[in-house]
Parts: sequence; structure tokens; C-alpha cells
Amino acid sequence: MSTWRDDPNAIPPWNERPKCHCGLRTWLQVWTDPLPQSKKGCRFFKCPDIDDDFKACTFMQWIDTRPLGRVSFKEEQERRVRQQQIRLKGKEDELKRRRAELGQREAALKIQEEQFQAREAQFKREADEQKNRYKEPAQSSTTDGRNKKGKFLRFTQ
Repeated sequence: MSTWRDDPNAIPPWNERPKCHCGLRTWLQVWTDPLPQSKKGCRFFKCPDIDDDFKACTFMQWIDTRPLGRVSFKEEQERRVRQQQIRLKGKEDELKRRRAELGQREAALKIQEEQFQAREAQFKREADEQKNRYKEPAQSSTTDGRNKKGKFLRFTQ
């Protein structure tokens, strides 16, 4: 089983990092300076206590005694493809989730629209019933012996 010391991409757990002279847990860094050339690409622990006066703690502990082997072009391409596949899978999952949410929202809107139409029909029926109530007394008043102008009609025997 490989550990973080063997894997160049692994990050050691915080509690496994050494403490510097200041008593702080160290940072993991990679040597990027061109000199010494033999150390370029080597990992090391460094104190995080850096102030603006450049009076930093000088603690430094090498992890690698020689640079880790370079990754071949093919391996790098495979790694990038795997990363893209992971990102794509995440985007597909997000799209599925959003489609499901959209379906739920559409169903809820359809129910609301049906309820609205039912209420609208009920209001229309009530309005029609109310109109009919007011028309009925007006129509029956013409049968009390008055004509349309409100004058009484003469009945002859």
C-alpha cells in the first residue's frame, strides 16, 4: 500500500506534518527554483510563519531526496481525460437534478392552473346566478298590471 510519501500527488494529513521550531505545523511545498537543479521538483516541509520583514523561521525538511519521476505525456493526457470525465459526470448529475426540479415545478404549475380555471368557472357561475336573481323580479313586475312605462293598464269586462 502506497503512502503520501510515495505518491507525488498526495497531501499528507495535517497531524503527520512535522512541527517547526516555532511550534507550528509545516506546509508542504515543491522546490521550483532552477538551482540546485538536483532538487527541482522535490517536496519539502516549510514553516508557515512568514512575516513582511522576511524574518521567517528557517525550518525546512526535505521529503524527497531526489526529484520524483516525471509523468509521461500519455499519463498526463490520461489524467486530464479522467478529470474531464469526472467534471462531465458532475455536470450530467446536476443537469438531471435540475430537470427533475423543472418537472416538479411544471407539475405544480399545471395543478395551480387547473385550480385557477376551476375558481374562475365558479366565479362566472356565481356571477350568472346573481344576474339571474336580479332579472327575475324585474320581469315579474310587469305582470302586476302595469305596462312597460309604469302606467296601469285598464281592464275591461
